[in-house]
Formats: sequence, C-alpha cells, structure tokens
Amino acid sequence: MNFTRWSARLPGTQRRAAARTEQTASPDRRGEGSVPAARAERLTDATPTVPAVDELRVREVLDRIPSLVALVHGPDHRIAYVNDAYTSAFGVRNLGERAREALPELDALGLFPLLDQVQRSGKSRTVKSRKAPDGRSYTFTCTPVAQGDGKGGSDGRGVLVFATDVTDHAEAAERLRASERRQRETAVTLQRSLLPQELEEPDDLRIAATYHPGGTEAAVGGDWYDVITLGGGRTALVIGDVMGRGVRAAAVMGQLRTAVRAYARLDLPPHEVLQLLDGLAAEIDANQIATCAYAIHDPNEGNLIYSSAGHLPILVRDENGKVLRADEPTGPPLGTGGWMHTSGSIPLAPGSTAVLYTDGLVERRDADLDEGIAALERALAGATGTPQVVCDRLVRSAGVTPDHDDDVAVLVLQHPARSGPEGELFHNAALELLGGVEAAPRARAFASGVLTSWRFPADLHDLGVLATSELVANSLQHGTPPMRLRLRRTDRRLIIEVTDGDDHLPRRRRAEPGDESGRGIAIVATIASNWGCRRTPGGGKAVWCEFALPGTRST
Repeated sequence: MNFTRWSARLPGTQRRAAARTEQTASPDRRGEGSVPAARAERLTDATPTVPAVDELRVREVLDRIPSLVALVHGPDHRIAYVNDAYTSAFGVRNLGERAREALPELDALGLFPLLDQVQRSGKSRTVKSRKAPDGRSYTFTCTPVAQGDGKGGSDGRGVLVFATDVTDHAEAAERLRASERRQRETAVTLQRSLLPQELEEPDDLRIAATYHPGGTEAAVGGDWYDVITLGGGRTALVIGDVMGRGVRAAAVMGQLRTAVRAYARLDLPPHEVLQLLDGLAAEIDANQIATCAYAIHDPNEGNLIYSSAGHLPILVRDENGKVLRADEPTGPPLGTGGWMHTSGSIPLAPGSTAVLYTDGLVERRDADLDEGIAALERALAGATGTPQVVCDRLVRSAGVTPDHDDDVAVLVLQHPARSGPEGELFHNAALELLGGVEAAPRARAFASGVLTSWRFPADLHDLGVLATSELVANSLQHGTPPMRLRLRRTDRRLIIEVTDGDDHLPRRRRAEPGDESGRGIAIVATIASNWGCRRTPGGGKAVWCEFALPGTRST
C-alpha cells in the first residue's frame, strides 16, 4: 500500500505541492528591493539543512507523534496504516486485513458506525473521551481521505482515525463529578435533616407534605415546610424558599425554620411573625433573601389567616371543587427590610383543601409563572382523596421527575367535613359573660352542663369546671368587656378558652402565702395538659387551657 498516494488528498497537501512546483519553476523571481527568502540553499555549507514542514512526508510525521493514528480504506475498512503509537498501545496490526477483525478495540469503542458515516458523508466526526480496552481514555477524530486521482467511488475513500490520549482530563473530570455528587448528597442530606421528620397532627386537620430535590447539584436549594400546633385547637402552617443553591441555602433555611418555630410559640399574628423573620434574615446573611408564607388555622373561625413575604399564593379548593387564590396581601421577600407586612384571610370551611407550594412546582423556563399557577389550579380542582393522594397527584400533574431542574416542596391540608360517629367527637359550645361578678356562677353551671352532656368522666368533668372557674374569674378581675367563654371538644382533647377586651396578657407567677390573688393561672397550669394566651386580631386577648382525653396523647 502506497501511503503517499492515500495521503495526497489530505487537507492542505495539494496547496503545498502547488507551492513547491511554482517555486521550482521560478527560483528567484522577486521584485526590486524585496527581501530575499530565507531558504536553506542560501545558508553556508557548515550549517545543516533543515527541511521545511511542507517537504516532510506525512508518514514521517505520523510515525513520530504520540497520538494514535490508523488509516482504513474501502467499504469494509481494510487497514492501510497504523503508526508506532497505535502499535505500542494495542499491538502489531497486519495491513490489508478487515478492521472489524484486526482492530477489535475500535469495535469495543463502537466506532465502526461512525467510520461508515464519515465514509458516506465525506465529513469529519469526533467523539470525546471514550475509554479503550487498555483502560485509557481517548478522543477520536475520524477524517475522510481519498486516493490522489480521486477515482474509485467509495472504494477509493478511506478514513483516518486520529486518537488523542485524554486519560488525565477524563480522570480529572470524573473526580470533579464525584466531588459534585458528594456535595449534592451532602446538601440533600442536610436539607432533609432540617425538614420535619414527622409532621405534627392537629385535631381538626389532615396534612401531608412532600419534598423533591432537584436533579442536579445546582438545583438543591432551600425549600422548607412546617406544621406547628399552637394550642387551643389552632395550627400554624409554613412554607418557604431560600434563594440560592447548595449547602449554604440549606443552612440558612434551617435557621429560618428554627426561628419560625420559636416565633410561633409566641402565638403572634402571621404578619408579626414575618416581620420578625425579615429582620432575622438580614442578620443571617445580608445577601440572602427568602420567600415565606405563614398561615394560622382556627377551627372556630373557619378560615386561614395568612401573610406572605414574596411567596406564591395559597390555593384553596372548597367542597364543590371551586378553587380560590389568596393573592393579597403579599409583601417583598424576607431580608429586604423596610416593609410592614399585613395579614389576610381566606375561607377554609369543612370539606376544603388548601395547598402551599414552592416555585419549583409551577415555574418553567419556557412558560409564564401565571400559566403554571393556573395549571396547578386546574389540577387541584379535580384532585380528590386523602392529602397524600392530592399531594402526589399535584406533583405528577406538574411533571416533576427525578431530574427536575429545581427542588419542590408541597404542603396539602384538609379540613374534613365530619358526620356520623366521627362528627359526635367534635363539639362547640359558647357563652357570653354578662352581668359582672354573677357571670362566674353562670359560667360554672354552663360548663358543668356541657361537660355532662358530652359524657366526660367525673374526674375530667370536675377539672374542666375548676379550670373554667379560674379562667373566668381571672378575666372578670383583670379584663374588660366583651367577655366570652368557649368550650370545645375534639377526638383527643377538651379545650376551654375565655376572651375579653383587655390586651394585657397574664403570666404565671408564684403567690406568697399571704396573697389573696395570683393563684388562678398557677392552678390552671397545674391541672391542665397545656395552657397559653394570645392577643386577638380585633384587640383584647384569649386565655386557654386544654385537657387530653383518656386513651389519647397530647401534642
């Protein structure tokens, strides 16, 4: 096989040959005043002659380069040439043999379809970082070549295989990918550890939540959710999203979630909780912002009181399938400062389902955000079943997959419409406290009658009447009208609550032996499973206590 004949059509060889012909025909045709060419024949005899690059034979060049080179020709890819580097890597190859049998390493790399394509199209193709049987990685470039006379059709075409050893680069890239995988696993582990391991279970709500990390390291972010029982039958629901990615975002999320739980124990209105979070977010990291929605469910009110710091609107589906969107009020994200947040309200009657979610569920690069929210509304309108079923259906309808480009958090809550035997476990009773000090005996009589009708055991009945007496007496002494007593029972607890128009919150203190007052709250705290107080939105306060029913656990 004449290698020169095959190499005559390689890129640039014809131009260089033409240039040499022209120089031979006109050895010294230069204009007046031009600079003589620096050619080898003008040097002294003592200086060794160095051939020009275009005077070197192609084979001499290819034999000396460290890259692997092989030349095959014809439709069955018979071997025309392999260089020394190729022989050193894979052993001696016999010229003229079919490459499929003589070059098994190319077959193992899946290169023969590429050789066919290059031969048919006449265009070069490259495949990057393929691992060869010798354990090293190569980037292969396949270039079409033809005989010097250009005849022979496909029989006259060959393919030059040029392989560059990129093992060091491939190993470095694999180390980088492994490092990224470890970082992502660390971020996901941290993220999941900071989320609730088990959701709290309010008496009046059924709740489910899910978190899906993004499919790439860059997509692991700071989404979080939480459910916090506030006492007195009320429940706080939180969802948020820290802007940013990776471990840092997850760490900031953990700090904000811990702060929310601490502020929730103060039983503040939603907008005051966000106001406190706003200042804390700026202290944690002035360059880090977060969105958050904080809502409180009160079964006595039949609605959600909420506030939003730049977060997506809460969606509520009523028992008829109509979906409402809680658009207002919405303030800027946490950490921006200088904004007074406000609270809004959205109905959550028995039979309703509410959804809190992060932007990964509805935001897509090729669609408007409002379109994503509208699609979620349509999916929610047709979603029935338990909260977990609804949660899974919404995630599937949004097309969330393991390689999703953003993390997703969804919190679904239902206020079930109870009837039959289950409905008998939930009752409410209320009494307006009018007439001054004589309201106390009326309140005790009212509580005794209600607890008797609810068929509580005698010991729980007596404790409930005693707690009612102490709370009412405290309100009559320190509060202002209007005053109201409310009794509520669930399947797990008895709740007693007294409201009045004074916003001074009572506190538990130790009364001295000679004191005639100051023991009421201490007595309530001693006999009840839990107690607390809060300011009410319209002014005034509510003081409550609760007793766990026999056979249940208090949460």
